[in-house]
Amino acid sequence: MDPEGSDPLGQWDATHSTCWFRGWDLIKGPQTSQHDFTLINRAEQKTPKEQCNKYPTVEDLGLAGEILPVTYSHVASKNRYLYVNKQLHRMPSGLSGLFRTVPPFSRPILLSVAMEMVVKKSKEDDESIHSFVSRRLGKELADIAVDSFCRGVFAGDCRKLSVRSCFPVLYNAEQHRGSLTLGLLLGSGPGPVVPPGPLAQRSVKESWAQWSLSRGVESLPESITDFLQQSRKAELHRDAAVKHICPSASGWTIHLEDGVVSADHIISALPAKALSSALPSSCQPLIQELQDISMVTVAVVNLEYDGSILPVTGFGHLVPSSEDRGLLGVVYDSVPFPQHNRPNGQTTRLTVMMGGAWFQEEFGAPEAVTEKRLLERATEAVQTHLGVTSAPTWSRVALQRDCIPQYYQGHHRRVESMRSFIKKNNLSLSLIGSSYDGVSVNDVIFSGRTAVEELLGTGV
Repeated sequence: MDPEGSDPLGQWDATHSTCWFRGWDLIKGPQTSQHDFTLINRAEQKTPKEQCNKYPTVEDLGLAGEILPVTYSHVASKNRYLYVNKQLHRMPSGLSGLFRTVPPFSRPILLSVAMEMVVKKSKEDDESIHSFVSRRLGKELADIAVDSFCRGVFAGDCRKLSVRSCFPVLYNAEQHRGSLTLGLLLGSGPGPVVPPGPLAQRSVKESWAQWSLSRGVESLPESITDFLQQSRKAELHRDAAVKHICPSASGWTIHLEDGVVSADHIISALPAKALSSALPSSCQPLIQELQDISMVTVAVVNLEYDGSILPVTGFGHLVPSSEDRGLLGVVYDSVPFPQHNRPNGQTTRLTVMMGGAWFQEEFGAPEAVTEKRLLERATEAVQTHLGVTSAPTWSRVALQRDCIPQYYQGHHRRVESMRSFIKKNNLSLSLIGSSYDGVSVNDVIFSGRTAVEELLGTGV
């Protein structure tokens, strides 16, 4: 069930959406399962939640043979760029990148890391990502690298986003070890443990940095849908808007466009605002908290060019807000996943991401902006940033409205308050999805799994 009755099962991924041809089949949906630009890939990838959470699901659905892994040694993993001062700059990588000054930075990264180890930890229970990184690693890294990174992952403003909710690994490292460096090296407390399956073990052995599927990551929710339908243990209502939810003697009555469903317990993956509009007035405190979770709109423009037109090879480049507020970044899709190219002739595929927290400021109201304007802005950026003078041979413009929740400072308190209200009022309701505990695909799947385990036990 979905709030508006128009989208397929499964939500838009917080990374980026792609739409490419493989043979004659159109591939739609997010292309990769991991955040696009990761400053500490290896540390993030090793966490149990990231490494083991999703792969058993892929195995169970029979998709293991469709996985397209990208290892840490791949050029798409090693080469990630920033567009600063009207130039592309390769992000520092490896030991040599830590010891020497690499533009656009004015000093070696290692110097910032060394100084970070003596910075006192904050006594505040939360702060903005920009404030946190400025305090521990310096304003330059916060203004350029972290600003860009947050735009690539959350399409958001690091000066408003919460470090505790967006990057709990960093927050916990400071709180438990007094240092990001020590926390990442030694660990910062117990994390969620999911027993690794064969595919997860393979990913560790082969050192995967990210992965996709041969038919696009959209095939994951499609396969889940097929699995549920074939099991005959679930009743699926597709294209059925949730009108409102009412408490009943046995739990809930859910009013849909195509009928009424009774439920003992609701596990809601609806966006926070959509759920708020469906709940009864008796849940007013919860409704207000849900409505206070902001969302941003992202324009995603897919472009295809004849030939090999990139001046550099890598995953793509991000753009700090100081350089261009409306342009978030460009992903070089052909580099990590050439398997998604057209079968005949060499092509270059790019994804341009625009707007986010700056959409209204740069483009106006989402309902008023035209595809033509967004396409022109995207092709102009490709020409300016990458020196591409030819016109794209194919393009697609998608406006993803209210697609990424924004975890502003104090988000953890809001989530705690909502769940406390649910528990205090004995509501048979679980909150999952990207509005609460993480925006990535892995986060969303983990929150769903956790909710089910709390209801049925850990043996599920």
